[in-house]
Amino acid sequence: MLRAASVLSVTAPDRSLVVLAGIALLEGLGLVAYALFDVVEAVRVGTSGPEDVSNAPALILLVVITAAFGVGMIWVARGWWRAQRWARAPFILSEIIAVLIGYELAQSAGSAERYLGIGIALVGVVGLIVSFAPSVGRAIDDQD
Repeated sequence: MLRAASVLSVTAPDRSLVVLAGIALLEGLGLVAYALFDVVEAVRVGTSGPEDVSNAPALILLVVITAAFGVGMIWVARGWWRAQRWARAPFILSEIIAVLIGYELAQSAGSAERYLGIGIALVGVVGLIVSFAPSVGRAIDDQD
């Protein structure tokens, strides 16, 4: 007879994996929200801006790419939560992109854009550092 405790025992993920899953989830939800914001703004005020991004095909492409990347990051968050090794490579790539985008935004003249850029860059750096932590390596090696 199986004991109920052994059947129901669930091990909690390593703290560093929880941090990485949280970062990836936050970034994924942010990207999906931004894609939805672009759709709402396009419906509300129409397309505006430079000619190469102020037409319907360009807006649709931007929304599709942003939403797809956001859904991908949500999937990566799930991978981190389950301590799956494959989550590391796309996460590292996305964090490098986040640091580069954050750096560019931090150079903006507006204070809101500057603070947003600093925040994005800091989250990217933290994600990179934590993803190479020894505890993360052990946790994803234990699952293989």
